[in-house]
Amino acid sequence: MAENKRGRSSFCLPNAPVITAWASVAGKKESEGPLGHTFDKTSQDTYFGQKSWELAEKTMQESALRLLLEKAHLERSELDVVFSGDLLNQCIGSAFTMRNTGTPHLGLYGACSTMAESLLLASLAVSAGIADRAAAMTSSHFASSERQYRFPLGYGGQRTPTAQWTVTGSGAALVCSQGTGPKITACTIGSVTDLGIQDANNMGAAMAPAAFATIRQHLQDLQRTPEDYDLIVTGDLGQYGKELLLEMGRREGLSLGGKLADCGCMVFDNTKQDVHAGGSGCGCSAITLCGHLLGELSARKLKRILFCGTGALLSPTSTQQGLPIPGVCHAVVIEGG
Repeated sequence: MAENKRGRSSFCLPNAPVITAWASVAGKKESEGPLGHTFDKTSQDTYFGQKSWELAEKTMQESALRLLLEKAHLERSELDVVFSGDLLNQCIGSAFTMRNTGTPHLGLYGACSTMAESLLLASLAVSAGIADRAAAMTSSHFASSERQYRFPLGYGGQRTPTAQWTVTGSGAALVCSQGTGPKITACTIGSVTDLGIQDANNMGAAMAPAAFATIRQHLQDLQRTPEDYDLIVTGDLGQYGKELLLEMGRREGLSLGGKLADCGCMVFDNTKQDVHAGGSGCGCSAITLCGHLLGELSARKLKRILFCGTGALLSPTSTQQGLPIPGVCHAVVIEGG
């Protein structure tokens, strides 16, 4: 019997895993945003010294993992497993980062929900006694994402008002069975939700239904209300997606106002930076969590948050075939330590 399961898709972790260290690496535009001072490392060179955008993304992940290990005073050989993924085809950013390291690796694809997914799986592994030290990691890069999903930057394509700016960044967190730091006390596994959105330039609308479904399920499973959290943080719905989520809540009688924050709206300053509807990408929630939110929890400025990674599960092939964009959202409860 799954004694720690609650309701349809949530779990409580009685021996709560601890996030003992975290690290973030970000690009130039991100360093100029309101959270720029919270990132461990930033680069004014969007190539990160490499010859392609994809290699730049690999370098970001390598830097984030190296910084994580340095902060935790660990050798790579002391990691039991790494959970990581990215937006690139076949997750090559993560695969190339982990190649020839000898480190056990489980590659993930949850689109922009990957930080929450990796954190969720790492916490379950540690709580179950499968690992003592598990790293959760992801990344995205503006230019590599544009090349893959939309138009090469050289085309100078017009961006729609609903379009979001893919964050150039990587975040990594170390989840341990013992230690000090914020604790992961519960989690909710999301389900794939598709309401027929087909516009690849309106990811917020595609992901908002999944975010609402997971938040509603989480609260129902654990018999909680939004008031039980200091913040309910979605991954990267952006301005329009966040507004849609709030409207969906109002229609269902679930008030999220005053509690809801979105990493896509936090990482950039929309009044000074031309990012249209806000930030997106795996790196959006990753650097916001590993740069800002975990710091606030560690300092006890926040007591408990519900971190909800949101992902749009599209591919270039599905978009070209005119298929709708399914969404998914995974949630992790993190409490200050």
